[in-house]
Amino acid sequence: MLKKNVGSIDRALRILLGLALLAGFVLNREGAYSWLYLIGIVPLVTGLMSSCPLYSILGLSTCPLKK
Repeated sequence: MLKKNVGSIDRALRILLGLALLAGFVLNREGAYSWLYLIGIVPLVTGLMSSCPLYSILGLSTCPLKK
């Protein structure tokens, strides 16, 4: 299982961004490049899982430090 490395504010922003992009896809299907809105799946999934593979690779974390 992936280690949690996404903090609460980062997580909320990812979920909101993902939902907004997916809503853009649903509302704008006729456009030539409307499929690009599907990139919203990535921030949505990483927000829901509280884990970002890119953060793991780069050694980053937005989670607060455990004491």
